[in-house]
Amino acid sequence: MSSETEVVTYEVRGPVAVITMNRPDFRNAQNSKMTYALDAAFVRAVEDAAVKVIVLAGNGKHFSAGHDIGTPGRDHDAHYENKAALWWDHVDRAGGDQRFARETEVYLGMCRRWREIPKPTIAMVQGACIAGGLMLAWVCDLIVCSDDAFFSDPVVRMGIPGVEYFAHPWVMGPRAAKEFLFTGDRFGAAQAKEWGMVNRVVPREELESETIALAEKIATMPQFGLALTKKAVNQAEDLMGMRSGMDSVFGLHHFAHAHNAEVGADSLGGMNAKTMKTAAAEQNGSK
Repeated sequence: MSSETEVVTYEVRGPVAVITMNRPDFRNAQNSKMTYALDAAFVRAVEDAAVKVIVLAGNGKHFSAGHDIGTPGRDHDAHYENKAALWWDHVDRAGGDQRFARETEVYLGMCRRWREIPKPTIAMVQGACIAGGLMLAWVCDLIVCSDDAFFSDPVVRMGIPGVEYFAHPWVMGPRAAKEFLFTGDRFGAAQAKEWGMVNRVVPREELESETIALAEKIATMPQFGLALTKKAVNQAEDLMGMRSGMDSVFGLHHFAHAHNAEVGADSLGGMNAKTMKTAAAEQNGSK
């Protein structure tokens, strides 16, 4: 277990709560400790009647490099009380049972839980927003990113059809989703805006001020009206198949893990954080 203490910080600025991932040395890679700290911070913001809007940020140069698959703080085998899914704990399970139990709770379950937060949420994204980092941004209602932000879901290199919270076709459209996944390319802020994945692109030095200004503007609206409006849009999105589609892809995701483990060295297709980074650099350098 890592000696890191404050992996998430919480600050209230008037009607806005700013929740910040705080593992900058590891590009805010998401371990279980961070996941449950984020959940606690979201609960705190929801229960504070004075908070009207929630901003999710990442400390340092990058928003999030995704799931923690290789830092000293990786805690995939640690026990935390389930909050998102009514399923048994993963710690004493083996094989696919273990992975399915953990990812049902920590990844898919938590993301769905956060998507249903009854207050508007805004992701403030700079630098890398990769794989699991996409999930953290996509659960938010709005995304404001800096002009130096870049986005990627490279897990097809592992033989896996995208991250667990498979929102790709809904947040950017089916054809863009296929290009995004088939290539594993990193796409910049301008491309993300063209695909409709982000709301606004601003200069890096203006990212915080622009995001907070937007949050404060939204905060002037009636709180219950905002909650009902958010619920209405989420329900419409689910009627377009998002929830059921995500369930089906979650099954394919775990089938891919099992296939990797059966034919290769491990469930990640022999890839790790270092080899994924190297493969991405080689591909980007070949353009």
